[in-house]
Amino acid sequence: MSNQNQDPVFAIQRTYLKDLSLEIPNAPQIFLETNQPAVEIQLDVSSQGVADGIFETAVTVTVTTKVGDKVAFLVEAKEAGIFEIRNVPEEQMPLILNVVCPNVVYPYLRANVADVIQRAGFPPIHLQEINFEALYQQRLQQMQQEQKPGIYVPN
Repeated sequence: MSNQNQDPVFAIQRTYLKDLSLEIPNAPQIFLETNQPAVEIQLDVSSQGVADGIFETAVTVTVTTKVGDKVAFLVEAKEAGIFEIRNVPEEQMPLILNVVCPNVVYPYLRANVADVIQRAGFPPIHLQEINFEALYQQRLQQMQQEQKPGIYVPN
């Protein structure tokens, strides 16, 4: 029997909160502040093979909120998913791992971040929707620009 007749498989095995950290370095005084806080958000996506046909994709976010020069709170969270991916052409794997899988994981991350911020005594911050395809394309372009002239980087 040939492998060419096997159908592609994409299955979510599980999603889970892999890491969560909350710091409120200026409590309790920060709760007395009346000025509007400034919010900075950093996002990252990573993937790795776990076993044959099994992959983990993680989305990591860091939310730093400051009032003036004082940090109100800092949240770092990593939500991950384990996916079974088989019989998919190799050239499609980066798109699946960097776009499709993060789209599955990200809503769980958004909910966990909003929940922990609210439980810490602050109004929840609802992370905006992310276009992971655009983010992936930006990263590809950045990698291509960083390559030395004459080195081929596949699209």
